[in-house]
Amino acid sequence: MKAILGRKVGMTQVFATDGTLIPVTVVEVLPNIVLQKKTIEKDGYESLKLGYEDKREQLATKPEKGQFVKANTSPKKFVREVKGDEMMKFNVGDKILSTIFDAGEIVDVIGTTKGKGFSGVIKRYNYQRGPSAHGSGSHRGVGTLATSGRTNNRIHPGRKMPGHHGNYTRTIQNLTVVQADESKNVILIKGAIPGPNRGLVTIQSAKKTQKNVPAAKTLINYEASAE
Repeated sequence: MKAILGRKVGMTQVFATDGTLIPVTVVEVLPNIVLQKKTIEKDGYESLKLGYEDKREQLATKPEKGQFVKANTSPKKFVREVKGDEMMKFNVGDKILSTIFDAGEIVDVIGTTKGKGFSGVIKRYNYQRGPSAHGSGSHRGVGTLATSGRTNNRIHPGRKMPGHHGNYTRTIQNLTVVQADESKNVILIKGAIPGPNRGLVTIQSAKKTQKNVPAAKTLINYEASAE
């Protein structure tokens, strides 16, 4: 299992040499720096701590600077842990590039959905609205909060009510890598992925076993044809 960090840029479409149009999401994948390698002997589990995207040194705290110095790299804006057997071949200070994934591979993409602010239950949980008549006392309200006579003195945990909508961590499974371009630091993934443009995402190997995976299509190289 492999994983890498990137930023969602936006969606576009590309064409294969056989004329197929493929809708893709462009993910900017700058080199990921290995900041720490955790092992079973020392930490109880195996993982890599990756740093993504440089930030000004003045914005890093002293404890943060220590791990960056050990990896001989500049301070990073995002620091995340990833797991995977294939990742343990990397050591502290190594760079993980976009070419860790090949065209045609099936991946899962983890991202944070768009935040939509404070919302009512109709928008947040698809509740039905009340009658539109003027005599109705409930149009877009929560409705009854009764618990059928059991401990009516309180609201039970987990009750669906108005609140912060969106900004959830979501995983889209079984997406196909269309292209991984090291020269441009991008990975093209077929379909949509969660989150706004410029949002941080994690691309990892698919957890579900795949059957009958189609062969990767060759994209038209417009730069070569222009020459």
